[in-house]
Amino acid sequence: MTDQPSEATGRPVLTGVEPQLFVTDIRRSCEFYTTKLGFAVQFVHGEPPFYGQVARDAARLNLRAVEEPVFATEMRQHEQLLSASITLATTTELEELFRSYLAAGVTFEQPLATEPWGARTFVVADPDGNLILFAGPATD
Repeated sequence: MTDQPSEATGRPVLTGVEPQLFVTDIRRSCEFYTTKLGFAVQFVHGEPPFYGQVARDAARLNLRAVEEPVFATEMRQHEQLLSASITLATTTELEELFRSYLAAGVTFEQPLATEPWGARTFVVADPDGNLILFAGPATD
């Protein structure tokens, strides 16, 4: 399968995805994603802010302010309901990212592990409990 559009069929190609995370404080979330996870704020909208976006490389996360949690916290953690999955190209990059997050004091919901299906993953939780999975191949 190819990622390029077929000239014969003109098939549309999806070029990205921007999951929307529900947060209670846009400024606090932006601070977490920039200082702990190395993202940069792309924009913040509203006064007070109710919408924004953070990005790191090709990964983009939209942040939407809500007054109350959208998910039951216990269910989210028990069922490990992910808010976003972010992939890296190599195991080396994934392990380097994990070490940098460890050094930054990030709390891991799941430490670096090899999954039964062959991927290497780890999961962090943001201040609102959004679970973000980082994944890469099991070997380079």
